Amino acid sequence: MSFSFQIDLKKSTVSKDTTKLNPDILYDLLVIGGGPAGLNAALYAKRKGLEVGIITKRKGGLLLDTSVVDNYLGIKEMSGESIADEFLRHVETLEVPIKDDSEVVGYTKDGEEHLLTLYSGEMFKAKTILIATGSNPRHLGVPGEDTYAGKGVAYCAICDAPLFKNKEVLIAGGGNSAVEAALDLAKVATSVTLVHRSQLRADAILTEKLKEDPKITVHLETQIEEIFGETAMKGIRVLHKDTGKKEELYADGLFIEIGHLPNTGIFGNLLALNNHGEILVDEKNKTSLSGVFAAGDVTIVPYKQIVIAASDGAKAALGVNEYLNSH
Repeated sequence: MSFSFQIDLKKSTVSKDTTKLNPDILYDLLVIGGGPAGLNAALYAKRKGLEVGIITKRKGGLLLDTSVVDNYLGIKEMSGESIADEFLRHVETLEVPIKDDSEVVGYTKDGEEHLLTLYSGEMFKAKTILIATGSNPRHLGVPGEDTYAGKGVAYCAICDAPLFKNKEVLIAGGGNSAVEAALDLAKVATSVTLVHRSQLRADAILTEKLKEDPKITVHLETQIEEIFGETAMKGIRVLHKDTGKKEELYADGLFIEIGHLPNTGIFGNLLALNNHGEILVDEKNKTSLSGVFAAGDVTIVPYKQIVIAASDGAKAALGVNEYLNSH
């Protein structure tokens, strides 16, 4: 009876510890980031039998800032927050410890061990790490932008174009993403007006298609100075720099398509990046440092979408597992 009691007590202690990240454990994998890429990577790694933990600022990542998701296979329509909750519940059923409200501020390597230091001063160690810290859309930084974000102001035409069917929309930007957004939105909106502060930087073939679409109007050398509205956005105030004329352009929505800022943090000075500041990875998500992997929006993987980030996290976890098996 005594022997049986001791075994049960030990099991209870272990089960309790699995909910918290333990600085005494050498993890097989520590995932930095709690968005779709990080959560799916942890799920795949755990199912491969790896000892895995997550360190993140926000459980759910940018999903928490997404109002409606209707382009994820199997989910007709759900709020970003609800999808984040579903993802988290799935990961938590596997007893993956998640340390949230935490930021990695230090990284060193001791032999084959990767050491991560948090802002709190805590240190955790792992055989491999995965950076899945995502990115944030670039903002115009004009009055009214924050006020009407999610109320007409959007940052992803791929995600939100269907919400503007038979409506008038504006697009800010002049690169490939902005021109592609204009072409896509023209398929559903009644009119599309692209506004850019200088000249177009998009590929020639896209620019030609833009000029040929009768539903698209283009204002170049035009600076957006303010976004205005009431309960929702109603339009923008612009300055035509070539003439000095100011004008109000009215619309139901504004898509800001001027790129993303990768959240590389301290790793921005340690890893190889492209000219957009995104982490360079190979086909198995390896970075320029041995044992360091990256996945999702923080990397060179194109198209910043939930489903793509999630799948990239899965691929990275499989790459980690293969790496550990060969070392």
